[in-house]
Amino acid sequence: MGSNALAWTGSRVATRAVRPRRERALVRAAQRGDEAAVEALFRLHWPTAYRAAWLIVRDAGAAEDIAQEAFLAALRALGRFDHTRPLGPWLRRIVANRAIDAARARTLRREVGDAALDTLSAAPAAPVAQPSDAVLAALAALPDEQRVPVVLRHLLELTPGEIAGVLELPRGTVNSRLRRGLDALEAQLRDAR
Repeated sequence: MGSNALAWTGSRVATRAVRPRRERALVRAAQRGDEAAVEALFRLHWPTAYRAAWLIVRDAGAAEDIAQEAFLAALRALGRFDHTRPLGPWLRRIVANRAIDAARARTLRREVGDAALDTLSAAPAAPVAQPSDAVLAALAALPDEQRVPVVLRHLLELTPGEIAGVLELPRGTVNSRLRRGLDALEAQLRDAR
C-alpha cells in the first residue's frame, strides 16, 4: 500500500513500555500464587487482550467475556509458562484463539437460523492506540477470512507463522488471505476518499 492504511494514531500499546525483567518478575510471582502480581499482570495486559478480542469479534460484551476467559485460561496454565519469554504474545494467542472460536460459533449460529447478532461499535475499555475510524470501517467490511488474518498480523502483530497456527491453516493460505485482504482494504480506503 502506498500510505500505510494501518498506521496508528498514537504510540504503541502500553505493554511495550514494561521492562521485560519487571514482567518476568511478575510472572514468577504469579506462578507462586502472589495475587498482587496477578492483578498487576491483569492491569498491564487487559487493554491489549480486550482490544485483540474486540478487533476479531467486533462486539464489546463478547470481547470482554473472551478476554476474561483468556486471562483465566492463562492463569490456569501459568505453571507451564516459560517465565523467560514475554507474556503478552502468549496471552494474545490465547485471546485470538478464543475470539476466532467465538466468531466461528456465531457464524454457525447464523447459518442454522438464529437471529443475526448486532455488532457494537465500541472503543476499547482502556486508552490504547487505535486505527482510524475509516480503517476500522474498511476492516469491518472485509469478509472474515480476510479480516481476521489482517487484524492478527497488522493490529495484533502476530507473525504469519503464528497466524497459521492460530487459524490452523497452511502458511501459504494465510499469506494469500493477507494479500487479498490488504488489497481489498486499500481499494476500500481509496474509494472512500
